[in-house]
Amino acid sequence: QVQLVESGGGLVQAGGSLRLSCAASGRTESIYGMGWFRQAPGKEREFVGVISKSGGSTYYADSVKGRFTISRDNAKNTVYLQMNSLKPEDTGVYDCAASYRAVPWRPDEYSYWGQGTQVTVSS
Repeated sequence: QVQLVESGGGLVQAGGSLRLSCAASGRTESIYGMGWFRQAPGKEREFVGVISKSGGSTYYADSVKGRFTISRDNAKNTVYLQMNSLKPEDTGVYDCAASYRAVPWRPDEYSYWGQGTQVTVSS
């Protein structure tokens, strides 16, 4: 089993920044891709981005490209989501996820999920 714990969410003004962290524990040896998803009120879960096992490849949703950056520190079993130039439409519950696949895009390609952390961006 793998456990994921997110932290770093909060309230920020538009244009501000937040850094989310996701710490993994348990049997992490077989984990490859690590992704971030978000869900706004009344909307479906949305892919935000994913990073490969080595950190050498990253992919982002068009809505966050140029503003968000995913990184990982495998020595700490931690993945990060740096969010800059935040907009009100970025508001939602952010969740990290771990996959046995390399760089998955779909929620059903992930096997483990964190508890979620709330991000609220005020105008």
